[in-house]
Amino acid sequence: MDDFQGKVALVTGAARGQGRAHAVAFAERGADVVICDRCEDSAQVFYPLATEADLAETVRLVEATGRRCIAVKADTGDRAAMDALVARAESEFGRIDIAVANAGVSVASPIQSMTSAQWDETINSNLTGVFNTLGAVSPGMIERGYGRIVTISSMLGRAGNTNMVAYAASKWGVIGLSKSAALDLAGHGITVNVIAPGNISTPMIHNDALYSLMRPDLDAPTAEDVAPVFQSLHAQPVPWLEAEEISRAVLFFAAEASAHISGTVLPIDAGNAARVTG
Repeated sequence: MDDFQGKVALVTGAARGQGRAHAVAFAERGADVVICDRCEDSAQVFYPLATEADLAETVRLVEATGRRCIAVKADTGDRAAMDALVARAESEFGRIDIAVANAGVSVASPIQSMTSAQWDETINSNLTGVFNTLGAVSPGMIERGYGRIVTISSMLGRAGNTNMVAYAASKWGVIGLSKSAALDLAGHGITVNVIAPGNISTPMIHNDALYSLMRPDLDAPTAEDVAPVFQSLHAQPVPWLEAEEISRAVLFFAAEASAHISGTVLPIDAGNAARVTG
């Protein structure tokens, strides 16, 4: 999991956060990297999304390692855009060996007040985007007889929670999609595995809107104010984890030596997995 010389890795949602960490981790270990991000805010998402400047910074970090980088402003919910990105990567870099379907958003609302637009945004970004990513990369992987696919679910892909009806549905869906894809691709030298993170210290959890939702008793809650709430969602006494902890698992699943690990779900959630079945 420390040698990806000669490999090409695609990472979606790579302008910042987990996606950036994964892209840089691959580049540091010798891979050329293909990245995309929508780089636009959404009226349905209550926190600012990544920007084109964020995407450019990921490119800078990748290229600082000496590796090549293709970066495109693209929404994974747009199948034509994903097909075009994969076609460009295969034309310029020759292939895609590894795909990390990381892009996603969080929309917090209870079932009784969630709008259709909020539901559609969440499912399109978190589930349809994963379908589009796998659908775009898998034909080339089949042709070459090799591929490593990693999808990002959540600890809420294995349990429910208040205000998370769309998010949980999308992340449960990622697990079912990935397990089925693992079976579809098992005879072609391609593995598909899932990571289910807990609270990861990125802008998805560190934003004023979520802080206010978690501590409605305060006018302007801070990270310190919400830390105990986040910690309660884990079993180990930590409120959040770093993105690099997820990157280590991504590298493990993407490694040559992981050829016979497929269709699995790896929780990295500070022990919350002990509270759920499976």
